[in-house]
Amino acid sequence: MAKILINGGQTLDGEIWISGAKNAVLPILFASILGTKISRISNVPHLQDVTTSVELMAQMGAGISIDERLRIEINPSLLNRHEAPYDLVKTMRASILVLGPLLARHGRATVSLPGGCAIGSRPVNLHIHGLELMGADIQVKNGNIEATAKRLKGARILMDLVSVTGTENLMMAATLAAGTTVIENAAREPEIEDLANYLIAMGAKISGAGTHTIIIEGVDELGGADYEVLPDRIEAGTYLVAGAITGGRVKITRARPNTMDAILDKLAEAGAKITCGDDWIELDMQGRRPKAVNLTTAPYPAFPTDMQAQFTALNCIAEGTGVITETVFENRFMHVQELQRLGADIQLEGNTAIIRGVEKLTAAPLMATDLRASACLVLAALVAKGETSVDRVYHIDRGYEIIEEKLSQLGAKIKRIQIA
Repeated sequence: MAKILINGGQTLDGEIWISGAKNAVLPILFASILGTKISRISNVPHLQDVTTSVELMAQMGAGISIDERLRIEINPSLLNRHEAPYDLVKTMRASILVLGPLLARHGRATVSLPGGCAIGSRPVNLHIHGLELMGADIQVKNGNIEATAKRLKGARILMDLVSVTGTENLMMAATLAAGTTVIENAAREPEIEDLANYLIAMGAKISGAGTHTIIIEGVDELGGADYEVLPDRIEAGTYLVAGAITGGRVKITRARPNTMDAILDKLAEAGAKITCGDDWIELDMQGRRPKAVNLTTAPYPAFPTDMQAQFTALNCIAEGTGVITETVFENRFMHVQELQRLGADIQLEGNTAIIRGVEKLTAAPLMATDLRASACLVLAALVAKGETSVDRVYHIDRGYEIIEEKLSQLGAKIKRIQIA
């Protein structure tokens, strides 16, 4: 077990690079199952969820090798098991993404109902319903999704709710289905486009990724591909907030500004000077305290739910009062109670947090409750007087690569310690 210790009060100033996107690399890794040839995935972040995904595919028999640059080579032709066991699935909700590729490529799949962060129900019915429309026979029993299909067939699928993983699962399955599949009310996230580009590199026929309607013409076989994962816009946003909350200057490289409009707009509204190039972003608060911002989370291209907790932390020490409304997940304010331990003035009313900025926070022992909440607590600790400890950092390791090292490069006084 480990915890992170932060001595607050340092104004961050410096430059760091952004890792590959967690929410892109996981579906891309599972999509490799669809192929008959070796794929090589680069710009892979060193994250616990990536490790879990690799272990899952290795347990199913896929050939896996990882080089010193964390480039992952996958040989799907060796895969000989079609089950995703609970001992791995329970730690990561994204493991549901193995369902579509296994079913499309091998005609059967048994996947335990997924676990992960306790931030909402995130039901799998959208995945199941879409696959059934494509001709799959699916039963849910004993905590498992059991699916079979001789060959999936193209279908028109109207998704009741915008779902990123639902869109990804159905798009992957449709690549090997007989005929044409149309997914309507599809998610539009950049990670959807990244997955589609990887599948196209493998030989898939996909159009419309990044819009509300995705069209997939099924092919008989996919090969492999060499592919570089896009940068992580949520990690990028988190470090920019770190600069803003401390009144500092942060430059991030290997970033993709054109995927971050909603985040950058809110940072500018908070008083930051934002400068962008093709693959870099610089934020400069020029020593000023941020201004409170109002925001509502919604599917892309609106403000991302994965940045809600970080802006909650920002509002805690901002000038004025900010109102944050969460519309994507019903249980994503668990970080509020921990922020209140630091002295934050937050009032919860259903799915809305009313945050009155205070001039200073004071250190306290904290406990992370989920991935993005853990990042939020680290951000708040950067401006809290004294030493703050953040426990359960395994949450943060699921989505942030060497966070203490990157923040140290910016001037933060932060370290990880092992505890008994």
